[in-house]
Amino acid sequence: MDHRPMAWGRPRDDVYGAYDASYMQHNGPTTHTQSPVVTGTSVLGLKFKDGVIIAADNLASYGSLARFTDVKRIRTFAETSVIGFGGDVSDMQYLDRHLTELAIDEGYTSQPESHTLNARNLHKYLSKLLYHRRTKMDPLWNSLLVAGLDENDKPFLAAADLLGTTFTSPSLATGFGAMLAQPIMRKYAPDEESAAKLSREEAEKIVRECMKVLYYRDARSLDSFSIAVVTKAGIELKENEKLEKQSWAFADRIKGYGTQTV
Repeated sequence: MDHRPMAWGRPRDDVYGAYDASYMQHNGPTTHTQSPVVTGTSVLGLKFKDGVIIAADNLASYGSLARFTDVKRIRTFAETSVIGFGGDVSDMQYLDRHLTELAIDEGYTSQPESHTLNARNLHKYLSKLLYHRRTKMDPLWNSLLVAGLDENDKPFLAAADLLGTTFTSPSLATGFGAMLAQPIMRKYAPDEESAAKLSREEAEKIVRECMKVLYYRDARSLDSFSIAVVTKAGIELKENEKLEKQSWAFADRIKGYGTQTV
């Protein structure tokens, strides 16, 4: 046998002849996104007294290249819920089309006086879809946040990842936001009681501050972002927000920056 690592598990060509791969039965599962190329980074969510606020920047990175600077990663569903997508952009587009079809079906089949899917229903549906794709060994390479109101008109915020794992908290973040933004949000909303005391203005200020931290500290982030607020009055979505007063002027005081030698 050839003991070189690249030839493990197959006979030596110089003894047994060239390996004929046609005898292999290629009956494995069809796969699509096993190596994401164009990806989005963090999504942030925070509950407050009257609803939920969610934000994500508008950058889609091609590897380490900030390639696409106008990719909206927050989607609304049936005027009741908001979904924030992190991870692979092509899988995000697939889910977006799927949710559009679902919303159309809901609109046609639901009676005017009946209820559409609320945020809790939508989150459960998406988590089952992600788990189904995972069991087929063809996962959707995304981390999702679902925000909105539940069946009792209470603020609802929950996450689901490519394995179908779900969890909920007064504040949530995907990507680097889980390390960089969560400590800031948990400072103001460590539990449900604290989150219920936050006003909309306070929650929005906290999320915008977190977006600024991510812009400075996450190399895959951008100063242009989308932000949505879900309350009983409906969904307010802004897709072309810019960070205010952001500047790299402080960098010249950092040792090792540029040509600085001392």
